[in-house]
Amino acid sequence: MKKDIHPKSYRICAFKDTSNEEMFLVRSCANTKDEIEIDGVKYPLIKLEISNTSHPFFTGKVKLVDTAGRVDKFESKYKNRKKPSL
Repeated sequence: MKKDIHPKSYRICAFKDTSNEEMFLVRSCANTKDEIEIDGVKYPLIKLEISNTSHPFFTGKVKLVDTAGRVDKFESKYKNRKKPSL
């Protein structure tokens, strides 16, 4: 195995799903300024909008996660369109 191929900032980080507040610890080199304390140990915190604990494919539930207003923008843009006749 080659030496010195991993980034120097490769460490354990906490990832938090903001849609359902689930957290998990994984090694990562992603940059972040946030920190969180878990069981008395401080970890860098990386916030996610969606993860496997909230994604409909993995949960089997249809759940709308809209953090940027994209659905509202789409509905307001296309609400006056006529349905195609078949």
